Amino acid sequence: MNFGQIFWSMKRRENRWILALLGSISAIAVVVFGGCGAYQYSLSNTPPLILVDQFGYRPNDAKVAVIHQPNATAEDEPERYRHLSDTFQVLSVDNPRAVVFEVAAHPWENGEIDDLSGDRVAWFDFSAVQEPGEYFIRNARTKEVSVPFAIAEDVYRDVLTTATRMYYYQRSGFEKQPPYADARWTDRPAFMGADQDTEARFVNDKDNASLARDLHGGWFDAGDTNKYVTFAAQPLHQLLTAYSHNPAVWTDDFNIPESDNSVPDLLDEIRYELEWFQRMQDDDGGVFIKVGTLDHNAASKPSRDQRPRFYAPKCSSSTVSVASTFAHASLVFADIPQLRSLADTLKGESLQAWEWFRNNPIQTECDSQEIKAGDADRTPTEQTELAVLAAVYLSELTSDSQFSDYIREHFRETRPFSDSVGVLYGSAIVDALLFYSESEMALPDLKQEITAALSQLFFDQLPPLFNDTLSRAPYRAFMPENQYHWGSNAVKSNFGNINYALHSFANGEQIAQMYLDQALGYLHYLHGVNPLGIVYLTNMYDYEAEFSANEMFHEWFGGGIYDNAKTSPSGPAPGYLTGGPNGSYTGPAEELADLPPMRAYLDKNDSDLFTWELSEPSITYQAPYLQLLSNFQESSS
Repeated sequence: MNFGQIFWSMKRRENRWILALLGSISAIAVVVFGGCGAYQYSLSNTPPLILVDQFGYRPNDAKVAVIHQPNATAEDEPERYRHLSDTFQVLSVDNPRAVVFEVAAHPWENGEIDDLSGDRVAWFDFSAVQEPGEYFIRNARTKEVSVPFAIAEDVYRDVLTTATRMYYYQRSGFEKQPPYADARWTDRPAFMGADQDTEARFVNDKDNASLARDLHGGWFDAGDTNKYVTFAAQPLHQLLTAYSHNPAVWTDDFNIPESDNSVPDLLDEIRYELEWFQRMQDDDGGVFIKVGTLDHNAASKPSRDQRPRFYAPKCSSSTVSVASTFAHASLVFADIPQLRSLADTLKGESLQAWEWFRNNPIQTECDSQEIKAGDADRTPTEQTELAVLAAVYLSELTSDSQFSDYIREHFRETRPFSDSVGVLYGSAIVDALLFYSESEMALPDLKQEITAALSQLFFDQLPPLFNDTLSRAPYRAFMPENQYHWGSNAVKSNFGNINYALHSFANGEQIAQMYLDQALGYLHYLHGVNPLGIVYLTNMYDYEAEFSANEMFHEWFGGGIYDNAKTSPSGPAPGYLTGGPNGSYTGPAEELADLPPMRAYLDKNDSDLFTWELSEPSITYQAPYLQLLSNFQESSS
């Protein structure tokens, strides 16, 4: 148990010096005298057996702690999992002598071992505790405790701000310095030198200086520092939707350089990426697909990387990506006085990209992958989906009937309708179609057709995958085994987002509440209610997490510059969502081969172990998480 938890009446942040002092000590028994006698705590770096959302819960939401027995076997003696049937208590940090709530845990599936985690678990439902405050849970018999957690309406506010700032740290060609960057994570503008992003060469004609283009700016895609138009489209749509669904929480005080400019900081951050998209669009409306380097020999910090940079050809997939995102952004930006001029510009550039896309064949082999790495091409189905997205938002911006015609002809070809799990990877199109179904500008007959199709999707096709996701999984966030792949945490977030959409679309209060509770289950999973007992956001120790992802695979936060966040004051910047467990991991870490898929994870930044398949972050993982999180954030005003 973390030593800082012993001092319940002290602020957790103020106990970090204790952790640093005692971080190298293990298995020391500490006696603490409380209101009910002497309690024994074991000092270790492993999470407790009582798992909670380490940030906390809103007062009226369901609250269920998961009590687990990791690595269970059929031969276990009952004493080993006796704690799963124990009585548990909720106690206040301010008054640990008084029991706030007490009830016995309920073993999941009568103590069966879960195949995907290898664990036995029980649930302790303390939803009845609604008074705002700071609490912890205690096993009444063993005296083991959970980490502290809060109950408050704005319990996720700091988490939302910190996780959004990931995009600021991912900015290319932009200085990261105080007061916007923590002094531990500063850097000069990256890729602004000779033959780099301000004068990138065409990869198919490298010696032709006349083809050099200024393509600076935008976000690093992931743990690599390349920039992909196609990879960025889905997260941009999800961030724009997150803003539209709950604009009051996206304030102008996230401590980025554009803060206090009367534009919500999320939109400022989106604008930074879209300005790069604008540079990637050629005069004829076509869009170059990606920018990057020709090898994997990254420097220890992006600003120290002197490798030349190249751009890849124009492509249908990148062009329709820009058509869709510019149209969506134009619609959202038009409501902000300071962005209306940009909104008009984006509308025109979206229409130009649309025309290029419609007048050129769909291409699927634009990216030769000479620029390393990541294949930026998109399948014909994915490109059609992006075109439907573009048509939805352009139909709102113009009266041109070609857009409604395109929607009518093609919306049923998109992944949510053509693939049983496609909704998890095409959630942006679900958001767009929901938007159309509620739009006053929509054609009444097409609106009715889309509403009927969504009803069939939500109530006939999706229930086998989305109903009872709490009870079907011991950690209350069901996902099929084949979804624990590279980037599984993004899939978890999208499960939550689709559940939230189902909640909004459901008929009947009881069904709507079920989907809302299920959406929260996925959020709690990412916040620590998982087999590893960690928050899958990096380095959240200053934001009340006790067990957080300590490392991530990233070119910036590697190379020996940054240490493990648990044992050092450095570590990676906070708030990055890592990729998550990967049951299809192909690397040489032999200890992962025999683990259940939910445990196939390494908290490391190690290229020798292929940890890009496990702990690498991505702008495409961050966006669905932020969309999910923002649904449960109240306005700070």
